[in-house]
Amino acid sequence: MPEQLNIRLQLDTHPVSLRIDAAQEPFYREGAKLLNQRYQYFRKAMPTATTEQLWMYVALQLAVNWRSDAHEKDLQPVEQELAALNQQVLQRLAEDRPDLEDAPAESEN
Repeated sequence: MPEQLNIRLQLDTHPVSLRIDAAQEPFYREGAKLLNQRYQYFRKAMPTATTEQLWMYVALQLAVNWRSDAHEKDLQPVEQELAALNQQVLQRLAEDRPDLEDAPAESEN
């Protein structure tokens, strides 16, 4: 069983006490810091917004960032596979048509 740790975080004026795996502590602290930074950003940008509205903006922004990051990471294996397949096609073409090896690539126009 992983070592457990009791921690206390401060989210704006709200104390949050948690019992977590000790190995996860840095992630919780970094997460709390990010939440507080985003909250302060929105509080300055929208001084008339309620606390509830500000936290909704924080949550929405972080959710969008998470999804866009996840989407980009999901495409990396596909892009790598396409690059490998493209290289194989070019090699086969060069084997079948040695006269194409000296031809300039289309991007070199």
